[in-house]
Amino acid sequence: MKQITKYFTGTLLCFSIALPAWFLGKAFPIAGGPVFGILAGMALSMTLPRLLCNHALGLEEGVKFTSKSLLQVSIILLGFGMNLFHVLEVGRQTLYVIFFTLSASFLAAYFAGKALQLDGKMTILIGVGTSICGGSAIAATAPVICAKDEDVAHSISTIFLFNVLAVFIFPALGSSLGMSDTGFGMWAGTAINDTSSVVASATAWSEAAGNDAALGFATVVKLTRTLMIVPVTLFLAVYTAAKTEINEGPKCGRAFQVLKIFPWFVLGFVAASVVNTFWGVPLLSGALVAAGKFMIVMAMAAIGLKTNLPRLLTNGFKPILTGLCCWASVAGVSLVVQKLSGNW
Repeated sequence: MKQITKYFTGTLLCFSIALPAWFLGKAFPIAGGPVFGILAGMALSMTLPRLLCNHALGLEEGVKFTSKSLLQVSIILLGFGMNLFHVLEVGRQTLYVIFFTLSASFLAAYFAGKALQLDGKMTILIGVGTSICGGSAIAATAPVICAKDEDVAHSISTIFLFNVLAVFIFPALGSSLGMSDTGFGMWAGTAINDTSSVVASATAWSEAAGNDAALGFATVVKLTRTLMIVPVTLFLAVYTAAKTEINEGPKCGRAFQVLKIFPWFVLGFVAASVVNTFWGVPLLSGALVAAGKFMIVMAMAAIGLKTNLPRLLTNGFKPILTGLCCWASVAGVSLVVQKLSGNW
């Protein structure tokens, strides 16, 4: 009971912020609930800067719990939206494109981050967010690499900017390039950051084309791309453990370090995907996925509450330039690979 009381007020505050942010995200899907959540949290932290520091209110522990533990639970719940057979069917056609776009994004992030002297963890978050699935990938990766809340805020805002641009640019550019419905679907699914923006862009294309071929293909390609969260986060977990051991010394051996930061919630995500594939009940799965997405909005609100906005703005152009390099690389490489393979 003491533990519940300890986290209750802070979690309730995040819930109160997330609820209107969730509905705003539904009304304006180009932005999405997580962006509204983090912005609302940042606005509240600026207007009431001593809010979290007031120990009488007991908010700090609950906000911290929401931004870390509840975030990991949300990633597990998202697994109930994955059908592995459906993903594998389309994956055979798109995996090579996804491989090249992931490689391009991480290479662009690495070199741009080095050139701009951007913090390494923020570089990783922007690269992961661009190459996999936007805010969800950032949410899954942040605890694995022990990223700061400010790094997450920078990365989310950067991804949001290019999500908005993609919705307007991709349909017009795809039309001018003479792409087919499936060609555009693959391009949108492999090169646009966030799922909501993939759907928005593909919907605009499908409405102009008079059929839903691009929308359906883009959605499944995006789900296939989302599964890349699993190998990428596992790799980052091992890499972070090894790097920690090198920097801080072999305190308890590498095995202990790996186990300490191993992203167990990613295994939960895989387990949820397996359950949904073989025993999933659509109504229940939909409710669990919706709950997971709402928890992400809560977590983003918590991160916003803990973010120092003035400090965030002083370093704002570097993440945006890094994100631009990643986004341009992913979009360009996806087009080149499709052109060479004849899938246009």
